[in-house]
Amino acid sequence: MTDRRPAGDATRRRTLGEPHVAQSQAARTDFDGPFLDLITESAWGTVWASEAIPPRERSMVTIALLAGLGNWEELALHLRATVNTGATETDIREVLMHVAIYAGVPRANHAFKIARDILQEREGKDA
Repeated sequence: MTDRRPAGDATRRRTLGEPHVAQSQAARTDFDGPFLDLITESAWGTVWASEAIPPRERSMVTIALLAGLGNWEELALHLRATVNTGATETDIREVLMHVAIYAGVPRANHAFKIARDILQEREGKDA
């Protein structure tokens, strides 16, 4: 374990929420354990733990990248995490508008659908 692991664990829990992290840890295997250590230490313990960019803005950048690359499952995860990062519905909409211009309308269109469904879930409405 590196010195980045504790920071990574704390940042991951704060961003994604305790239930997600607990579920992920329960599903951990000998096969994927080293990969989970890598992302905890590098993504969460280095990039996300940095104070150079506030969590709200980091969340917005992450959403834009995931949508632009078409990483739909990770996009949904990070859209749900906006409850913890402070990124608002307006922030999400504006980020996805940028995705439409810079990464393409089809990617943004699908990302808007995912975001709409998640925002409706959050409000307790049927998607």
